[in-house]
Amino acid sequence: MGKRILVQRRGRGGSVFRAPDHKYLGAAKHPPFREGTGVVEDIVHDPGHRAPIMVVRFENNEKYYMIAPEGIAVGDTIEVGPAASIKIGNILPLANIPDGTPVYNIEAKPGDGGKFVRSTGTYALVIGHDRDRVYIKMPSGQVKEFHYMCRAAIGVVAGGGRVDKPWVKAGKKYHAMKSRATKWPKVRGVVMNAVSHPFGGGSHPHVGRPTTTSRRAPPGRKVGHIAARRTGVRK
Repeated sequence: MGKRILVQRRGRGGSVFRAPDHKYLGAAKHPPFREGTGVVEDIVHDPGHRAPIMVVRFENNEKYYMIAPEGIAVGDTIEVGPAASIKIGNILPLANIPDGTPVYNIEAKPGDGGKFVRSTGTYALVIGHDRDRVYIKMPSGQVKEFHYMCRAAIGVVAGGGRVDKPWVKAGKKYHAMKSRATKWPKVRGVVMNAVSHPFGGGSHPHVGRPTTTSRRAPPGRKVGHIAARRTGVRK
């Protein structure tokens, strides 16, 4: 009799796969109000985010967690609104940001707090304005258009280059992955025993059957390319 494979265990849930969100500080987003001024009280680490997080307290005494840009320091001032200056950390609508400005944490819809370009060391470039659209070159090189009232922060996300440092020990990566509820290390199915995975078994690592699987396959067989339209290298 076979064993439950990893995707079945993940679907069932449990402490191994549950995110330790009790350790997370909270959402790192733009403040909901349109205008305001705040002071950076602290720069902290949050297990739920790869980038450093800054604690900003605004004039109304409300405190918000926001993604920190490179060059920000404790005691600096953060401005929010269309009249804010083009300075690191300030949050403006895309319509008020000139071409060639590096931005991060861009909103997908006006007022959602920021969805794009949030990873450590990343930034996007504003390359053009239209009547109600702003064109931005994303870190991938793709040019994406946004509504002109979507907000973005000025600068580059802090912590760039941190992920380039080698892990050195497997234990360090294990604990880093555990803080994000990622099961690590991930073993390939072809090197497992036949009882542990549909692709396992054999005298050498090979699948031994088609890797495409039906959408209606049972959970113990639903591995590989699920409902794939095509496989192989595109030519």
